[in-house]
Amino acid sequence: MTASLPAVAFAGIGLMGLPMTRRLLAAGYPLTIWNRTPDKCAPLLEHGAHRVETPAELCRDANVVMLCLANTDVVREVVFGAGGIVEGARAGQLLVDFSSLEPAATREMAAELEARTGMRWVDAPVSGGTPGAEAGTLAIMAGGREDDVERIRPVLAHLGQRLTRMGEVGAGQVTKVCNQMIVACNALVIAEVVALAERAGVDASLIAPALAGGFADSKPLQILAPQMAASQFEPIKWHVRTLLKDLDTAVKLSREQGSATPMSGLAAQLMRLHGSQGNLERDPATLVQLLREQRP
Repeated sequence: MTASLPAVAFAGIGLMGLPMTRRLLAAGYPLTIWNRTPDKCAPLLEHGAHRVETPAELCRDANVVMLCLANTDVVREVVFGAGGIVEGARAGQLLVDFSSLEPAATREMAAELEARTGMRWVDAPVSGGTPGAEAGTLAIMAGGREDDVERIRPVLAHLGQRLTRMGEVGAGQVTKVCNQMIVACNALVIAEVVALAERAGVDASLIAPALAGGFADSKPLQILAPQMAASQFEPIKWHVRTLLKDLDTAVKLSREQGSATPMSGLAAQLMRLHGSQGNLERDPATLVQLLREQRP
């Protein structure tokens, strides 16, 4: 079975990368992995993955090299830094980046990588969080050449319920910015709702089931409102710093495009305030604490 499947390499074994790579292994793909902290690779080595010492080595046998990393600077370092992917990449290989990055930086890096090595780039950020990564139900929004996106569609079918090509390289990142604007603003409003309900004497744990199926219902409501009402902030499923980074990207993109984003700008400032109080590495469900602390 594995002989007929393309060899895959993956950099970034974190909250999202670990369940995604587990699904690739379960589907039978030959998998090579790299992570800055090697210990995080251990659960995958037990199931047949092969770990390498540098990102460049990911390219040795792989047809497709995937990234799921923290931000633009980390991706740039892994691709172009010492021992980076650029040192091992070659024409015919595809880089698929699941990270959430600045669109302009994605386009610049993709052009440089192809010019130097012939390796082409597909930006394929995802939405659905760790539950979606574990279940293989992520929404994947891709930017890249049409034939490149179609080439990886069978592989990504094991990771997501839907893969949509949004346009050329960078278009996936623009779409992810839009996604995160909705998610982050939603999370902050849900925190306001829970805090207000509590102060008004309503059992906030009933908010999510009461509104289920109605016009205000959403996945963030059903996930975050119960956690906020119960002050259940662990296990951490995602990070405040991630939402803040994406909101900052949204504000930067809006300036570049001359587009007004007042709600997302305010959300970025509130998220920054919450992060400055020692919450950057905590779950966004902790946003309710920011609202609870407000006094008349």
